[in-house]
Amino acid sequence: MKKIFFLLTLLAGCVITSPAQSTEPAAYRTALNKFMRYYNRNQADSIFNMFTAETKAQIPADKNQQMLAQLQSQIGGLQQATFVGMDEGIATYKADFQKSTLAMKISLNGRGQIGGLLFDNYKAKGIATSTAAAPDPDVVETPITLKTLTASINGTLAMPKQVSGKIPVVLIIASGGPTDRDGNKAKLNQNPDTYKQLAIALAKNGVASARYDKRLVGQNVSAAKEAELRFDDYVDDAVALITQLHDDPKFSKVVVLGHSEGSLVGMLAANGQPVNGFVMVEAESQTGDKILTEQLKSQPEFVRNNFKAIVDTLRKGKNNDKVDAALYSIARVSVQPYLRSWMRYDPTRELKKLKIPMLIIQGTTDLQVSTADAERLKKVKSDAKMLIVPNMNYVLKEAPAATAPNIATYNQPELPIKPELVSAVVEFAKGLK
Repeated sequence: MKKIFFLLTLLAGCVITSPAQSTEPAAYRTALNKFMRYYNRNQADSIFNMFTAETKAQIPADKNQQMLAQLQSQIGGLQQATFVGMDEGIATYKADFQKSTLAMKISLNGRGQIGGLLFDNYKAKGIATSTAAAPDPDVVETPITLKTLTASINGTLAMPKQVSGKIPVVLIIASGGPTDRDGNKAKLNQNPDTYKQLAIALAKNGVASARYDKRLVGQNVSAAKEAELRFDDYVDDAVALITQLHDDPKFSKVVVLGHSEGSLVGMLAANGQPVNGFVMVEAESQTGDKILTEQLKSQPEFVRNNFKAIVDTLRKGKNNDKVDAALYSIARVSVQPYLRSWMRYDPTRELKKLKIPMLIIQGTTDLQVSTADAERLKKVKSDAKMLIVPNMNYVLKEAPAATAPNIATYNQPELPIKPELVSAVVEFAKGLK
């Protein structure tokens, strides 16, 4: 199923948690009812008249009619839409069509006009994933807690059940966005269980691992406000865990593994710390502002221009309170201090500072990070090992290049991560001197 509209900017890599709203605003229900009525009557022109002027300019009437016809032919009429929640100015509905159930996300301006509309896979709350599956008999998982001056870090240590002497341990650092220790983003309805699967696979191959919830996620939810979060906080958490693992007599070596944005966290945390090796998985090679700018290339010009103005202000050390509704999920005022702290780090510069063995792993069907990123990082560190895994996507699973089936794997916890990835990490960790 293809996503029909892309005006609603929902970039998972950069969404940071903030309080959600459980009550449906009246304006959204009114707009939703109108959309449903017009959609089921094939009145594309009436839906077009519900759009903001900017939306109309980017999606002309003929294109709007074509996309609606495509949606109707694929999944039929819209039978009902149930309000799920309101978050970051975006209302989510469980949309029951004749042939499928989708998540419908809608954004309105102050006059009740539609500024963003997106259809995506629906993941009902409360559906069990593999995190609730029976524990693996060959793996022992125990909770870990580490209190720092500014936070309490909660995570899980995975160990082989049968251990003889000291073994290497891998610290798994999560990707961007509200990611928990298992690699899931409940806030975004993404539950691939990536890190849980990796941890179990490593333990079954004689390598321990530690994974943990990011700040403001999972068990690390606290009274801290979003506006207080900085990229360096993630680095501090990783450094504290590196120290704890290094001091644990069970472990022979400490390996840092960063996934996507977590690779940059790992680069900074490993510098000057007792780390024996560093693994970059789907690692970005550019600064945060360039990553977001690239992700916004398909957005309307006015959205791209607004984001450029925000970035220019952030580079001057200030916040920009003129944020278009389409950019609220990634550049609202409360998240701008975090963006400013993130975009000042250049991965290629930080990587040069490390003098430890490295492994770069990149999948060929990642929709967010390309093999070009891996090649740039390899150019910076020519002695680093590099593995390109065919048909591995962002959540480290087998996936085609086509967008819809690729993204569908983000909600398939039963789908295993690529075995080539596991083998490479195990070989790297055990081969360190």
